[in-house]
Amino acid sequence: MKRVAAVALALLLAGCSTPAPTTPPPDSEGVQPRGDATVLASDLTTPWSVIRLDSGSSFISERDTALVKELTSEGEVREVGTVDGVEPGGEGGLLGLAMNPDDDGWLYAYTTAASDNRVVRLPVEGGPGSYAIGAPEVVLSGLPKSGNHNGGRIAFGPDGMLYITAGDAGQPERAQDLEYLGGKILRVTPEGDVPDDNPFDDSPVFTLGHRNPQGIAWNDDGEMFATEFGQNTWDEFNAIESGSNYGWPIVEGREGEEGFVDPLVQWATSDASPSGLAYIGGTFFVAALRGERVWAIYGDGAQGDGSAVSWFEGAHGRIRHVTEGPDGSLWLLTSNTDGNGDQRDDADQLLVYELGELVEG
Repeated sequence: MKRVAAVALALLLAGCSTPAPTTPPPDSEGVQPRGDATVLASDLTTPWSVIRLDSGSSFISERDTALVKELTSEGEVREVGTVDGVEPGGEGGLLGLAMNPDDDGWLYAYTTAASDNRVVRLPVEGGPGSYAIGAPEVVLSGLPKSGNHNGGRIAFGPDGMLYITAGDAGQPERAQDLEYLGGKILRVTPEGDVPDDNPFDDSPVFTLGHRNPQGIAWNDDGEMFATEFGQNTWDEFNAIESGSNYGWPIVEGREGEEGFVDPLVQWATSDASPSGLAYIGGTFFVAALRGERVWAIYGDGAQGDGSAVSWFEGAHGRIRHVTEGPDGSLWLLTSNTDGNGDQRDDADQLLVYELGELVEG
């Protein structure tokens, strides 16, 4: 079993300057950051999502410009194109991106339009260093929009379905309403149809009772997890099961109330505001905005709040998204130009940290 008793000593001997974490639970397995951050891209404006392509390039979305940018494998950053129909405002704009692993001819995007939030897909043309996007085709529309609580993360699950996080759009009581698409995690086919095995008949709703979920990921067993912004008390890391109710606005955090699923891990809202979520090397990594750090969660959060380990507190400001980089590294996308934090030098950045196994004690 991998253990962490010797983490501080190992980092010192290796000459690394990564901020030391809080203590993980005993007998933890997984990975940890090591060394210093390397800047992959800078001078970004309200970046929201980054996805890697099989070609070696990556796409980055900018919320307030509606631009998709390409980071080439050589480190060049260029504009791919503007997504038509996006109307940025408040926390809305061009949000999550995804590529269908079974059809890389389409880029999927979560967007804020004039009357709603929606998921669109855009044909991708060209190749590394010359990618372009065509006109958007609507996949799913009618998601409620607001100045905040827009959700916005999209990802293809191991079942080939598209999962979408939709915030309550400032109408908390409707997170319990199956006719309202806000305050939900949604599941549709790549074309936007309702899968036959969804938990509610003829509905894209997969789970309900969410406030503002913004991170989704799957472990090696294909089990789904999500992060969620709380209101005044608790942010959450949840195990997501089809048809389950996560309690908002009736409960926030762990209350043990029958009929609602309690979070595996919860944080004070000042310590997290969890956005992106990634699963790398047996470890969940959570991007924290207000908390200005990355949380690492070991053992799928099975040991409760003690499963969560804090990294990089205050080192990079607000962190919007995390994803796996090449060779199992950790990519961080900062969010210091979104109007909620102090804008820093070089505006916002895409950073990378190497990851290594937890040190044996």
